[in-house]
Amino acid sequence: MGDIKNPILLYAKGGMMLVVGILASLLLIARNPELMNMALLAVAIWGFCRAYYFAFYVIEHYVDANFKFAGLGAFLRYILQRKDFHRPE
Repeated sequence: MGDIKNPILLYAKGGMMLVVGILASLLLIARNPELMNMALLAVAIWGFCRAYYFAFYVIEHYVDANFKFAGLGAFLRYILQRKDFHRPE
């Protein structure tokens, strides 16, 4: 199966991911509606979003413009294979 190229399908996929995230968050909060849990959930979501942004935007635009990531697996392979990343100081 190849990459999705149809803009309508891409928007639909993004919308579905947003709905899944909202529903999962609401279900977690409904199970245990404490302020601390809501705050921790918000911080976890924010942290994962920043890590995803780093893996795909920051690396491509500021570290290695020649590498295009296909997913988080490709990012992990990239990090593990970098020679300058493993160089002892």
